[in-house]
Amino acid sequence: MAEYEMQESNLPNEDGKRVLFPRMRLWGQADLDRIVDKISYASSFTPGDIKGLVKALADEMACQMASGRSVKIDGIGVFSPSLALRDGYERESGEPGAPKRNAMSIWLNNVNFRADKELIENTGRRCILERSKWKFRHSSQVFSPQERLKMAQDFLCSNPFMRVADYCRLTGLLSDKAARELKQWSEEPESGIGCKGRGSHKIYVKR
Repeated sequence: MAEYEMQESNLPNEDGKRVLFPRMRLWGQADLDRIVDKISYASSFTPGDIKGLVKALADEMACQMASGRSVKIDGIGVFSPSLALRDGYERESGEPGAPKRNAMSIWLNNVNFRADKELIENTGRRCILERSKWKFRHSSQVFSPQERLKMAQDFLCSNPFMRVADYCRLTGLLSDKAARELKQWSEEPESGIGCKGRGSHKIYVKR
């Protein structure tokens, strides 16, 4: 059973009235060990076999994307590499004679994912919803700051980086408060969380 809440949009509609939209309430994150255990229990594959295959798949996907290809996994989706300028470099202006950015000033900062229609439909068939008792605008009261910090630390133990949107989904915080809190964590060395990039390209990493 999954829970949802009607959350108010930050922007009003054309008539100036507030707009509510449904948002799923996420309670934690399923890591590889959990998924491996479920698959192993329902099949003849050992956990080691499954983890080995996932690792081999991830390595080959990285190799293909590093070569300039997107990767399509039927039933899951399409993965595409995304580039950005490194910190300290200005964007090209496109003006004649203006400096151009070389390969040293560019890095692969993300991998974009577009879910396969089959994955969306499969998830939808299994999803049974009920309205959450918690309000998203007050969800920051559900978890203490230290509980939210632990969520962020656990997330970064199994993921290479965290975005503000990831922290919002984990904690239920609105984006402005989530961004301020992540910034606070990144400025405290004992939190174990650092940051890279700036503006809309800022990500948070394990220190």
